[in-house]
Amino acid sequence: MELALAHPEHGYYRTRDPLGRKGDFTTAPEISQMFGELLGLWSIDMWQKLGSPNTFNLIEFGPGRGTLMADALRAAKLVPAFVEAANVVFLETSPTLRAEQKKRVPGATWVDAVEALPDGPCLILANEFFDALPIKQFQKTVNGWQERCVALQPSADNDTPMFEVSLADTLTGPSTFAARVRDAAEGSITELCPIGRTIMGQMRAHLAENPGAALIIDYGYTQSACGDSFQALKGHKFVDPLSEPGEADLTAHVDFEALAKPFDTSACYGPVEQGLFLKALGIQARANALSANANEHQRDDIASALKRLTDPGAMGSLFKVMAVASPGVPAPAGFPTHASF
Repeated sequence: MELALAHPEHGYYRTRDPLGRKGDFTTAPEISQMFGELLGLWSIDMWQKLGSPNTFNLIEFGPGRGTLMADALRAAKLVPAFVEAANVVFLETSPTLRAEQKKRVPGATWVDAVEALPDGPCLILANEFFDALPIKQFQKTVNGWQERCVALQPSADNDTPMFEVSLADTLTGPSTFAARVRDAAEGSITELCPIGRTIMGQMRAHLAENPGAALIIDYGYTQSACGDSFQALKGHKFVDPLSEPGEADLTAHVDFEALAKPFDTSACYGPVEQGLFLKALGIQARANALSANANEHQRDDIASALKRLTDPGAMGSLFKVMAVASPGVPAPAGFPTHASF
């Protein structure tokens, strides 16, 4: 998965802009300006809770084309002091996407890793970032848990070998997995994202030294569970993840319980469903305001985007939102309670 997405020469994200109708998938910021605008307002509120520092780092992990940040900064012009104080930093490794981000947010700077983030008060946004990080899969067999690996199988014409899933010979100890997963039935599959856990640990260390908060939005499940969520999208359609490595988007559902592990529950909020979160931030009022000055076609588009972002049958329930914060930082907007893992 890591090779297919991030290989320096052939990696999926290194060789194309995958977003939009001409790409392979669409994210919430590309669906409607309302998404980024509301995250901009969330950021203003959080900045004020940090004491409105004169300078701070407004960071986005995996910023796509830069659409979310551009919309957030436009909405943030309601509070000029926030925009003046913000130092925009993008965590991005794709040269192609960096070029798109520079068009929309020309004043941004870029880093390749969490360890390279600049010091100072910070706000971090991560929308559909963790789902693209490489996972490991394990299958419960009669012998115990065995890792699922990718192997080569010769083709019928002995010319083009094919990829297939194969089980590792060695067993993985049950303690590797969450308690509710260990005793799963034979044949069950579960997933781990070691690099996701590592990044959250790095984020915790950064927030321990620099006052701030992070907002994580992705599709996934609230608690660790069994299931094969590894998938590939090409041309907005699902395809076999092993069929065209480097030519399709590979993702897996995010385990929010696992992401939260490095943080104390007192510094972790949610996860809550995206629909409920956006409604708490006022997306209906924003949709009404946009519709008031729109023509009929535009009003239909706004209503369609609102439904897609918030309806339980669309992105409203599948996508979850979680926040983490530095010790002593007030609770972020949009969350009724601390995490309850």
